[in-house]
Amino acid sequence: MIPDSLTQGQFDTVYNFLSLVIAAQLFTALFLVLALQRVLPRYRQALIIAAVVCGIAAYHYFRIFDSFREAFVTEAVGGRGTYSQAAGSSFNEGYRYVDWLLTVPLLLVELIAVLALARAVQSRLLRQLIPAAALMILLGYPGEISSTDGARVLWGVLSTIPFLYILYVLFIELTKSLDRQPPGVKTLISRLRVLLLVSWLVYPVAYALPLLGISGADAWVLKQGGYSLADIAAKAVYGLIIYRLAKLKSYEDDPAFAAIEGGHEDEEDDARPGRRSAAAESPRGIGRREADEVA
Repeated sequence: MIPDSLTQGQFDTVYNFLSLVIAAQLFTALFLVLALQRVLPRYRQALIIAAVVCGIAAYHYFRIFDSFREAFVTEAVGGRGTYSQAAGSSFNEGYRYVDWLLTVPLLLVELIAVLALARAVQSRLLRQLIPAAALMILLGYPGEISSTDGARVLWGVLSTIPFLYILYVLFIELTKSLDRQPPGVKTLISRLRVLLLVSWLVYPVAYALPLLGISGADAWVLKQGGYSLADIAAKAVYGLIIYRLAKLKSYEDDPAFAAIEGGHEDEEDDARPGRRSAAAESPRGIGRREADEVA
């Protein structure tokens, strides 16, 4: 339940968490768009989807931020007082669920897209994952807005069924499709799935706080903070790992592209104070430098 009032510390905590998420999602989306040329065309779809996910999240967090500021107000000078719910306004928890309804299926599409699996395998995995992801969110919302523990438990259990199915597909079914992936890609995908699992587990824990007897303003603030950090991990950090995966697969697929990109990275290293490129430290690089000095 949304509390009737918040202390200044509680208000500032939620305010700062929401601001942090907006910055993380917005600038991750910008980075992913600018980084499109750093991977091969076949993997750019995954980065575009990752940027869209972060963009959608940034938009909804702007709405959540505005809803929060309108819902809790104070007449104290400098905001140093108790923040009470404003008459005629209420914090809209539905923005999160609209965001998740759009972004959670797209997160799964990102992973499938970056793997560049056979079309038939991609289609099968998407048919398994997308409806389950949408169903998980839709079944969770009635419990979130429910005022009774019984309804919260019922809808929570129903929402957990597609959640467990998604985990089964990610950790069992998807593993069968990774045999042809390079070792480094397999390792990164394993970490990506663990990140997804850990970040997603925050949501049911926050959802279950009222059932654990944890309520009041502190519990609500804790829930908002947990949701915010989980969204950063599951979208912004996840998107950056998708970018890393796309780079690794691009290098594996096209050695010429890897050489070009590797050259850019060496130039970036050389530009850093006190850094010297690997080429300059190699015997061939040293020989070239000595030859230049003799000339």
